Amino acid sequence: MDDATSTDIRLREGSSIAQRLVMSAFAAAVALCFTPGLFTHDTLEIVISVVALLVGAGFVVGIMMAPAVVWIITADEILIGRQSPFGKLRTRIVAKDDIMALQVPGSKRVKARFQLVFTLASGERLTSPPISDVTHVRDIVARIATQFEVPNVEDPVNPLDASNPEMHLGEPLEAFPARDIRIVALIVVALSAMPYAYKLWRGLSPSHVDILLLPLGAIAAFAVYRYANLATGAFWIIGPNDIRVERLWGDGSLRADRIAGPDVKTITVERRGRSEDEHCIVVIRLHSGRRFRSPRIGSRVEARAVGAEIVRRLGIPAESNKI
Repeated sequence: MDDATSTDIRLREGSSIAQRLVMSAFAAAVALCFTPGLFTHDTLEIVISVVALLVGAGFVVGIMMAPAVVWIITADEILIGRQSPFGKLRTRIVAKDDIMALQVPGSKRVKARFQLVFTLASGERLTSPPISDVTHVRDIVARIATQFEVPNVEDPVNPLDASNPEMHLGEPLEAFPARDIRIVALIVVALSAMPYAYKLWRGLSPSHVDILLLPLGAIAAFAVYRYANLATGAFWIIGPNDIRVERLWGDGSLRADRIAGPDVKTITVERRGRSEDEHCIVVIRLHSGRRFRSPRIGSRVEARAVGAEIVRRLGIPAESNKI
């Protein structure tokens, strides 16, 4: 979608050619790792290599042939365009009178992602590409429901909507139960001691590696016991004028930091993972040198929408905005 105030609402879905090439190259590289098995005399290795190459080729073809979809929602109709990389553009027009109902379910995989599901008079259900401006989902849905005269449309539950007094990124934090942490620490100790105990049970002399695993296992178990709660991540509460960043200390106690607009040196959107469609975050650097990374938001476009709302709420100056 271009923005929440444009006359037409545009929704797009489909990776760029550059993203497709990167994902295809990764799938091809993984498949090629199995090619040495083709030159062996072991039937099982040959079969595994052939299967891996076929699966890799299937992934490459699937990634490169995935269609791009565009929806243009006007006041009177919906224009749907669908095109494969090497195919013709196929279009469809859905008239206003054909639309009977509208729902906006959230994504189970990415919570800050919403799609429009239209039910037509024929009973057919059409699902749109994701709404890119995740900070104005309620406003967009209300506009569409009004212009298409669709009754009884429920407001989507959106923790990142700009209409909320506080926007929430991530999940409220909860410390791991002490019992579970102790169990995991004991499992780590047991696994590190297993090679040493096995050698003694068989009457063999433990190797240097077996002996080295004992103190390493003890250190790892202590790290699990002492710092497991640090893995719970962060919870951002974006208020009208500042951001409260909540995290847990190793002992499970809460730690809260406050970010105000004048403290921000730069705000950017970065990718944290393999895909720009699901693993983009907002990164805030302070004048003090500290850096805060948000919980995962979604695609780069969705993360930019969240970043733009943070800039507006905190009054971050233009020179600090690197989104």
